[in-house]
Amino acid sequence: MKEYNYKIKGASYNVKIDNIEENIAKVKVNGIEFDVELEKPVAQPKPVVRAVAAPVKTIEAPKAAQEAVEAGISAVRAPLPGTINDIKVIVGQAVKKGETLVILEAMKMENSIDSECDGKVQEVKVQKGDTVMEGAILVTIS
Repeated sequence: MKEYNYKIKGASYNVKIDNIEENIAKVKVNGIEFDVELEKPVAQPKPVVRAVAAPVKTIEAPKAAQEAVEAGISAVRAPLPGTINDIKVIVGQAVKKGETLVILEAMKMENSIDSECDGKVQEVKVQKGDTVMEGAILVTIS
């Protein structure tokens, strides 16, 4: 309910708008109820629907990331936000540079996320269906 106070030619009016359906407004003026016909129907606000992304895990603190680089571990990161559609590797699997590790769907397009080096998969940090943000670590390779 919205309430307004008006002065017209020195007289005070308390106006409460209870409800508006199409072009009929239910109002009270100084406690007296009226159905007021509007010239045009009032557009009712549409409900807002928002997609809720799955929580993004913080996988490595800056210190841990530096230690990983020093240990020769390569982190394959999401180049853009999206949803994991498929995982093509398992922990312990040997991979070659350019081999597809993960399929990431972003903006209704599937993107192959490939290995940037030869090595062995140390960890797969995502699961099929996960929503990830840009820069999230997907797979680690040593």
